[in-house]
Amino acid sequence: MSVRERSLRAEAVVLRHSDLGEADRLLSIYTREMGKVRAIAKGARKMRSRKAGHLQPFTRVSLQLARGRDLFIITQAETVQPYLHLRQDLLLVGYAAYVVELLDRFTYENDENRSIYRLLWNTLARLDSEPDPLLAVHYYEVRLLDLLGYRPELFKCVKCESQIKPEDQFFSAARGGVLCSSCGRVANNARRISVTALKYLRHFQRSSYTEASRARLSPAVNQEIDILMQHYLTFILERNLNSPAFIQHLKSE
Repeated sequence: MSVRERSLRAEAVVLRHSDLGEADRLLSIYTREMGKVRAIAKGARKMRSRKAGHLQPFTRVSLQLARGRDLFIITQAETVQPYLHLRQDLLLVGYAAYVVELLDRFTYENDENRSIYRLLWNTLARLDSEPDPLLAVHYYEVRLLDLLGYRPELFKCVKCESQIKPEDQFFSAARGGVLCSSCGRVANNARRISVTALKYLRHFQRSSYTEASRARLSPAVNQEIDILMQHYLTFILERNLNSPAFIQHLKSE
């Protein structure tokens, strides 16, 4: 795509929006063609706006964009996938918010990555249609880390490089992977990881989603993976995410 193009088509997922001026909306969108960009939807907050219904968060859309002075301007919008079932369940909305927030925190504007775009909309589709949202979320976490260059080492000790045995081990966020029992016991801030949780994380790392979806994780293993991934993601980002607290609040009600 030439930087001189004044108008272009793009497919995107709406990440978030905020009010701008009296009637406009400022949107953050992740596009197939350009990665993450910001765009203005003029008049989107007016009652008769034809674009507003197509530009809700977590919607996959086809857009016509005009290049403005600083930001793109959305001149046309058409829904590709609305993910209607997802929107009817507040907990699923929480998971979708987490998926979007994670991508938003890790990515920069104008950095095209079609694999990340495909993973994003596929994950929203899985949340919308499949019975186990946590499996879709954990698979997304593992695959996103791969695509971003933060793939954790799960097969050999990140300190002594010995092969990991099929037993409970340790995980070090600082070193980016598992530690064998000997190294883990003397490492600072290493967390225990059960052999079952490690097995599933390995499975997600090297499998297609079709293969990974055959896994049946117990609530205890789901919780262990959730805590471990939040620890690792927070360490990489050097800040807490907002949506996990919202999800936990929903689960406790």
